[in-house]
Amino acid sequence: MKKVYLDNAATTPIHPEVITAMMNVLQNDFGNPSSTHSFGRSAKTLLESSRKSIAKLLNAQASEIIFTSSATEATNWILTSAVKDLGIKRIITTKIEHHATLHTAEHLAKEFGIQVEYITILPNGNIDYQDLAAKLHSDVPTLVSLIHVNNEIGTILDIKRVSDLCKYAKALFHCDTVQSVGKANLDVQELGIDFLVASAHKFHGPKGIGFAYLKKNSMLQPMIFGGEQEKGMRAGTEAVHQVVGMAKALELACENLENDTNYISDLKNYCFSELKNIFPEVKINGENTFYNLLNVQLPLSEEKTSMLLFTLDMKGIAVSRGSACQSGSIKPSHVLAEFLPPEEAKKPSLRISFSHFNTKEDIDLLVEALKTA
Repeated sequence: MKKVYLDNAATTPIHPEVITAMMNVLQNDFGNPSSTHSFGRSAKTLLESSRKSIAKLLNAQASEIIFTSSATEATNWILTSAVKDLGIKRIITTKIEHHATLHTAEHLAKEFGIQVEYITILPNGNIDYQDLAAKLHSDVPTLVSLIHVNNEIGTILDIKRVSDLCKYAKALFHCDTVQSVGKANLDVQELGIDFLVASAHKFHGPKGIGFAYLKKNSMLQPMIFGGEQEKGMRAGTEAVHQVVGMAKALELACENLENDTNYISDLKNYCFSELKNIFPEVKINGENTFYNLLNVQLPLSEEKTSMLLFTLDMKGIAVSRGSACQSGSIKPSHVLAEFLPPEEAKKPSLRISFSHFNTKEDIDLLVEALKTA
């Protein structure tokens, strides 16, 4: 039985060239990058060349890239330090963010008494920019935290439009780009954002490593104390092999971006077309969605689909109902519940997410499995 992986928004398979690069480091450059001898200097060189590579691909300065264990850690750090150290008294976000943002904002509201305000989500799953503009008319020190590509439905934020609104209102802007780094051209200078976060495992790199972009002179303070690693911003010996793997993965993703975008877009269109053939009433959740993510509502009863994911898994096919962080939950998706009518949000939806490793045969196997399931 051929296994089919169509859950690339949760994580992606590591690119073979990334594995090779990481193995070379593990075998040959095991030194601590903080050590001054040749072993340490060699590891330090790899660390800093990786930082420069990532910075160049984002049009950032190397000093603006800080390595973290994940985007979740980076988001926690940025939002917390903004409140504790930068005087932020209000966070503006949405109720369709990743839980790393939502739960951090909720914690900061309880711990420090800050205001948390939520932008209206339109019936098509996109944010109401006019509502954001209205909320920014305030003298309260504010940070706006928004996701670029929604991890459940794939709706796309107009980053430049938000950054312009924030600049005019003198608000800080943190952007969760976990689903778009390595899959879209992101120029931090042109976009004008203050903070950006990413995780390597979303673009065919290793798990357990990510990075934060902190605009120069952002004045954030460390959240982890100890040594002077990461310019004193994040103590702890760096995982050089993971950093090298992340840089290699991002290089490969950016090199092949145009071809991969076209190929994956075709897969998405083919998938929806084939689903439409067997389920004429199938609907896409959200409008203006990213090319690698398809969230569809199936015209089936909850009873008939209560075991759908399990059935597909038994046939070797991996898809999800939503975020990997909550896909085991029986609760309706917090994203779908925010903009769909209650009776629609209860209907069974599948999140199908693609990578360049997928083929039309994978789609055919999924569709055939859905026919029998």
